[in-house]
Amino acid sequence: MTFTLFPDARLALATDSLAGLSVGDALGAQYFVPGHHAADLTRGHLPTPPWPWTDDTEEACCLVTALTASDELSLDRDHFADLLGRHFDAYRGYGPGAVVMLRQIREGTPWPIAAAAAFDGQGSAGNGAAMRAAPIGAWHADSLAHAAAQGARAAEVTHAHPEGIAGGVAVTVAAAIAAAARLDGHPPEPAQFLAAVAGWVAPGHVQDGLHRAQRITDAAEAAYELGTGSRSTAQDSVPFAVWVAARHLGDYPAAITACVTAGGDVDTTAAMAGGIVAAYTGVEGIPAAWLAAREELPDWVTASREA
Repeated sequence: MTFTLFPDARLALATDSLAGLSVGDALGAQYFVPGHHAADLTRGHLPTPPWPWTDDTEEACCLVTALTASDELSLDRDHFADLLGRHFDAYRGYGPGAVVMLRQIREGTPWPIAAAAAFDGQGSAGNGAAMRAAPIGAWHADSLAHAAAQGARAAEVTHAHPEGIAGGVAVTVAAAIAAAARLDGHPPEPAQFLAAVAGWVAPGHVQDGLHRAQRITDAAEAAYELGTGSRSTAQDSVPFAVWVAARHLGDYPAAITACVTAGGDVDTTAAMAGGIVAAYTGVEGIPAAWLAAREELPDWVTASREA
């Protein structure tokens, strides 16, 4: 099915994805708090609200804000970088490398230079580009080609390493596929979903993980084989998060619970999977109690949507 989205539809899809991303991030982060156990969630016991969100959500809010101010089909990367530098709060859980880079951008270093200088000139292979990427995929639900291209452009603002960019592209395309399935009513089978995502990702470790994921049907095996973000890299977190989303595309609580149960970089895998799944289910798929428990999104995102 071929379709073209009008601006309001793009924003609605991206906003739903942001809601899923932010709730997954905020709930996942609760399981780094002593005394909170994954087994409690499987029994339906939720942490006491409010659930603060982390850097995953803060960067995704910057991305959605930049999308609303950019040309409909092309992200203004200078504006996006400015938002990242202006709004970043080091106490939201940013890694040391991200703190240095975003402070440089805030102080006037051009983003291509700051991104290229990271990790002794190797660029970041972290999952930071992927954790924020789902809303841009939902925005480009009418074209996987545009989604992949814009996902790479958005990733490059902070990630110069090919694996970091590949992670951003993978989550962007996954969210685009999910949002398109919501619109045309034909969700792909999990293996088909994973193969479609892999087809738009450059060869490398992230793509290899997506290929391996296609044959996995068990959550424990997926966590073991693909990794759950213990190294905070794209290659050891993105394939698992996309696997979770592919397996639970119509069930937001099950997707987040799978990420929490697996452990690792829980807030980030839950943000990635949550953003993808909510692009398919809409905000209606997120339990109302979970949405209410999540810390409110910053006022500047709401102001941007209403402007």
